Amino acid sequence: MKILILGATGMVGQGVLRECLLDPDVQLVQTVGRSATAAQHAKLREVVHQDLFHYDAIDANLSGFDACFFCLGVTSSGMSEQDYQRVTYGITLAAAETLSRLNPRMTFVYVSGAGTDSSERGRSMWARIKGKTENALLRLPFAAAYMFRPGIIQPLYGVKSKTQLYRLFYALGKPILPLLRLAFPKYVLTTEQIGRAMLSVAKQGYPRHILEIEDIRAAAARVTRLCAQAARPVN
Repeated sequence: MKILILGATGMVGQGVLRECLLDPDVQLVQTVGRSATAAQHAKLREVVHQDLFHYDAIDANLSGFDACFFCLGVTSSGMSEQDYQRVTYGITLAAAETLSRLNPRMTFVYVSGAGTDSSERGRSMWARIKGKTENALLRLPFAAAYMFRPGIIQPLYGVKSKTQLYRLFYALGKPILPLLRLAFPKYVLTTEQIGRAMLSVAKQGYPRHILEIEDIRAAAARVTRLCAQAARPVN
């Protein structure tokens, strides 16, 4: 498989990138973003591109991919509805429309969030805009598109958020998050689980196109089971 990742420097994107590089079925991982990652790997190719609303200049680098994992996102805190929509909806659709044209057989996976409002009419600004973004993506002519709605995310393997407030939250909550995941598994996912779930739906699909927390966990478990089976010695 050849995988394209947007948002690979963010917390979720770092975890997804790690899982892609570890997966033996993945031949190439290409990131696209305003800055390169710190990762070094023979499978990894990075494209630094400043204008995330326009991709004409790098069209030649965006075809021939089996899947795109779109992990780019911002917090709505302190943002007006217009500004949040411009980033969340505008940047996502600019990339997705280009990729659907260049890769009609692509599987597109978008990181949304628990509580997203598919009706686009609820009171929560961020949930409405995330819902509008999901709905627009599901209408595009991809081979398949999946919307991931994680809740609380536990970063693993040195993954860190770029957002200062989130970094503080995770620094203070580091001792507690593993306990929360054990006590409330329906609400907490790890970056490893999200990355494995993305690979799972890209390879095998999934019965639903909107994946809530339990669906993401189930999709990730399919990859975990396959890895365990492959590691068993042959008698």
